[in-house]
Amino acid sequence: MARRTVALAVLLLVVVVAFAASLALGSRWLGLGAVARALVDGGGSDADVIVRSLRLPRTVVAVLIGACLGVAGTLMQGHTRNALAEPGIFGVSSGAALAVVLGLQVGVVESVGSTVWCALIGALVATFGVQRLAARGTGASPVGLALTGAAVAALLGAMTSAIVLLDADTLDGYRFWAVGSVSGRGLDVAVQVLPFAVVGLVLAAINARDLDLLALGDDVAAGLGLSVRRARFVGLVAIGLLTAAGVAACGPIGFLGLLAGHVARRIFGSRNTWLIPAAALTGAAALILADVVGRLLGGAGEVQAGVVLGLVGAPLFVVVVRRRAVAL
Repeated sequence: MARRTVALAVLLLVVVVAFAASLALGSRWLGLGAVARALVDGGGSDADVIVRSLRLPRTVVAVLIGACLGVAGTLMQGHTRNALAEPGIFGVSSGAALAVVLGLQVGVVESVGSTVWCALIGALVATFGVQRLAARGTGASPVGLALTGAAVAALLGAMTSAIVLLDADTLDGYRFWAVGSVSGRGLDVAVQVLPFAVVGLVLAAINARDLDLLALGDDVAAGLGLSVRRARFVGLVAIGLLTAAGVAACGPIGFLGLLAGHVARRIFGSRNTWLIPAAALTGAAALILADVVGRLLGGAGEVQAGVVLGLVGAPLFVVVVRRRAVAL
């Protein structure tokens, strides 16, 4: 208990340091003193504008969405007992993106709020569809789920590409967040997705103890008094809400859930009551740092956070696939 509490405190410190680095680093480097003055005084200097209007909003969004996607990936890994599970790999993010594109095409997506609702529907349909398809074909084995999810993600991605390439107006609305980025996101974005994120995170916290029981097997969990169907439903809704918030705010960001889940599990073991908060902190730190690295690599421009995470996440995915035991 004491070791895990200390580790959680260290993760929180990492998030705080990453937050400070995000405010200070970029195409123009600022000292911590200049950052503090900008946050406290906001006198209107160039540094004040950079910190308060540009870097602070995107960093807040990165914390919120990183936590959402980190927890979503951990929940998926727990419910599927699959170390490869992650919203991007399992097609959940692709389903959310396709729903948003369809909403853009028919004109129902006009704000971040309506984008979240479309993304939520797409995320839930994709999650349910992948599990049903895998159960019919392979008995929902870990590898079967991964392969089914990859196939569904490819199909949904192809459908999304076909729609945006054939419709210039939809393409204009889609390309802003298609790569996965926190660039240009203001505090209004965080405010609009916050209710969905909070409900998703609360449901994930409620679902954590149920996941610990489900890890013993559905029959054992039912014998201990757990309603397996209710636990699965709560987890499904939480995954959908968290993924929808992430996709609506920042676009499809792959591998973040995989990275956060594995780092948290390495430190805290398999107890989901510890894994859920640890994954939230790990996901937040990872997205902030990916954004900072992208800014530093891009020079006058920037490399999007989704690209940076892809460069890290793709090798991690290969490593996990090559391990002998891919089930949790």
